[in-house]
Amino acid sequence: MVEINETWGLWERSLIAWPDGREDRTTFVAWLQGPRVFADLRQPATPPSFEGVRCLDDLNAAHFPWLAKQEGFAGRLVRAGDAFEWRRAIDFQCPSDAVDAGYLTFADGMLIERGRDIPYIEHWHRTSAGSDPMFAAELRDADGVSGFVVRVGDIFMYVRNRAVPLPHGGSLAELVAQASAATARDLLNCEISLGRVRGGMWLIGRSSLPFRVGSDLGLASFGDDTRLSVHDVTMDGTPTTRQWTIVDLDIDLKQQKQSGQEHSQGVLTAVRSMIGRA
Repeated sequence: MVEINETWGLWERSLIAWPDGREDRTTFVAWLQGPRVFADLRQPATPPSFEGVRCLDDLNAAHFPWLAKQEGFAGRLVRAGDAFEWRRAIDFQCPSDAVDAGYLTFADGMLIERGRDIPYIEHWHRTSAGSDPMFAAELRDADGVSGFVVRVGDIFMYVRNRAVPLPHGGSLAELVAQASAATARDLLNCEISLGRVRGGMWLIGRSSLPFRVGSDLGLASFGDDTRLSVHDVTMDGTPTTRQWTIVDLDIDLKQQKQSGQEHSQGVLTAVRSMIGRA
């Protein structure tokens, strides 16, 4: 039986197949698993050109359909009997009643996921193993917007929810197609970014907001290390700093016990390690 600690790290999907013969081998899918918290980004093949796009206001009708087909989520991975459930706290698409659940097995170094409630099979390949530092944080800003950051080794994913929730059971693609350009941008304003920490910089390599690619997330702590800040841009591209409060910290309890630290000190060490200051 697969244990959660065997899923730590970055995984990329090579296949999803359904019983009716349909399959997808071209969508880019990355899943980063921390101790409990996960983040996931799924982008269709053949995106439109984003040359010259530097902010949300630069997006137009040529970009909207592809952006609206993206998927991604963040939340917690939990065991449910013999299966696992990816319990989503943030979803790029409209929320639904469907439970994201599957059975996990290993075969020849590949992780195979079989759907529990919906029949499908997925093939996952580890592209970066679980390594230190490995932490995640659930975030909230002053306006109540939720977020997550997950770091495993030098890989990170950053997730920021949109300010206005999508309707339950709706279709993001249909909502965007029927909306004005300004409303479409608001509907798509949910960031799920994947990148690497290099030389103290948090460099974004892929993002649900493609104009963020190449940017330095600039994750930093301030105050009493219970708050984080990141580099961001406004709708019109003006550089800004987004401030977050850590509402929950996801750390490997075994590592904390091995360090011999009390919980409060362990949390501070985790925050500093997550941003590269331990």
